[in-house]
Order: sequence, then C-alpha cells, then structure tokens
Amino acid sequence: MDKLWAPWRMKYIKEGIDKPEDGCIFCTKPKETDDRRNLILYRGKAAYVICNKFPYNNGHLMAVPYLHTCSLDDVNDACSQELWKLVVLSRNVLAKAFSPDGFNIGLNLGRVAGAGIDAHLHVHIVPRWNGDVNFMPVIGETKVISQSLEETYEALKGKFEAFGIA
Repeated sequence: MDKLWAPWRMKYIKEGIDKPEDGCIFCTKPKETDDRRNLILYRGKAAYVICNKFPYNNGHLMAVPYLHTCSLDDVNDACSQELWKLVVLSRNVLAKAFSPDGFNIGLNLGRVAGAGIDAHLHVHIVPRWNGDVNFMPVIGETKVISQSLEETYEALKGKFEAFGIA
C-alpha cells in the first residue's frame, strides 16, 4: 500500500483523540472569545459559522445554532431563518473565495445518518470541484486536503463581513 505523507494533519487527529472536549464543542467554542483559534468565521444572534476541523474538502463550513438541540422541532422561526441565511451567506462567501463547481449542503440527523456530533444540530456547507473525488479515497482510503485550516480561515474571515447579512 502506498502512503501519503501529510504530517500537518496529525495535530488535528490527536486533538480529537487525546484531548476530548468537555461538553459539546458547538456550545463551548462560541462561549470563548478567540474566534481564530476556534475557527469561528461569523457570529449571528441565534447561530454562527465555523470551519469544520476535520473537513471533507477545503472550505468545509458549518452553520450552527447556539441552542443545544439535535431536533429540528426545537429551533424557533427566528433561529431557523438566521440559520438558513448563514447557509446562503456561507455558500456565497465560498463561491467568491474559492470558485467551486458546486456544493453539498445538508444535515446528518443522528449517528446512523453520519453525524459525528449528533447531539447538536448543524448544517454542512461543502464546496466541490470537478475531479475532487478521485482514486485516493476509494483505493487509498485517504482524502487529500490541499489547504491548511489556518489558510482557509484567513481566506474566508473578512469576506463574511463584506457580504453582510440582513
């Protein structure tokens, strides 16, 4: 079997394994003030946007309500409207910053549906490019992410305020 050397990824893998978070990360991270360290790109009144620390693709973002719930039924109208506006805003920012060919946008409700964090609702916004699915994940069981999280954060941070949200 061939090996792909990506030592910068080990830092993120070990953080998730060796240093388990106390409580829900979608609740604890926005309570902290260091948005850069926590990869929070935008804060709204009822929801926020954060980079996925273990992305499927470069620029993989999540729109997350502050309310700790796993149920769509618990989200009131105001939060639901803002959450969707943040999904649209994220898509617009990613389109401007990275010019992807398409997007996957969705929710994984429950562990069986693929939710890594199933206790807190969140919407994935994943940019896609022609050719981003190749032999590596299928044959090599390896996904190549060609940009660090820090570079992604820097490329996107200012663009959220530039777009604004009504």
